[in-house]
Amino acid sequence: MTRVGAFDCGTNSLRLLIADLDPATGSLDQHVREMRIVRLGQGVDKTGRISAESMHRALDALDEYAMLVEEYHPDRIRFCATSAARDAENAAEFTEAVRERIGVEVEIIDGDEEARASYDGATRVLGEAPEPVLVLDIGGGSTELILGTRDDGVLDAHSLDIGSVRLTERHLHSDPPTAAEVDALRADVDAVLDTCRVNPARAGTVVGVAGTVTTVAAGVLGLSSYEPERVHLARLAVPDVLADVEALLAMTVAERRALGYMHPGRADVIGAGAVILERILRRGKVETLVVSESDILDGIAWSVA
Repeated sequence: MTRVGAFDCGTNSLRLLIADLDPATGSLDQHVREMRIVRLGQGVDKTGRISAESMHRALDALDEYAMLVEEYHPDRIRFCATSAARDAENAAEFTEAVRERIGVEVEIIDGDEEARASYDGATRVLGEAPEPVLVLDIGGGSTELILGTRDDGVLDAHSLDIGSVRLTERHLHSDPPTAAEVDALRADVDAVLDTCRVNPARAGTVVGVAGTVTTVAAGVLGLSSYEPERVHLARLAVPDVLADVEALLAMTVAERRALGYMHPGRADVIGAGAVILERILRRGKVETLVVSESDILDGIAWSVA
């Protein structure tokens, strides 16, 4: 049994998992699973830099996480940063701050490594499912599509520079967004998906992970508050998912924020993330979307167990 600390720092959120993992049995005994919306990637698509405001939010979260690391004393720690850190020319300022607070080196992982970790985290708990399995990881700055099988692992993966924060900043300026803004957003997503090596139509099962998908799932399930145990491994009819996407796009940010299951830090960007999900599902052939709470954070933890 190994106690592991795993950090996942994306464009929108900064997350920490501390758990005891047993590679021999595949068991995971979770002590801490925390998420803070820090929006590290705010403005990065336009400026190429992490702003002082974003850095301050991230450092406040890191100070909280440092106390948890001190309390639980993980044997091994891995801190991975993804899209925002990859794109920001001043990412070194952030990585140095992490080193000072947590005492670990930040790994700014590329899209392929991000995809492998997401696939591993999502499929470890999936059980039997028609193959190949397509894992969708829709983040704030990038989206990963990973296709694989139980026997062969990852067959193909592609990281795309489309995400909920990046595309909201690029296209959705009205509240609620106008039809023209949504059309431009969909055209942008479609153009990027046209370049994707991974064809969703090949998938026998589609598994969605991360905040955009889990939040949409909570809406489809009609939850009055966010209940991870009900979201995890939920199987949702694709038409119901598409209907929820349309409903979210028609709402103002205030109306989304009033939804009991909606994290307030996700309300302004969930529309763009939901459109990415919609466009991918429309290219596939499955009738059901599987939703997993296990994702890249779990994959990072298992990588060092």
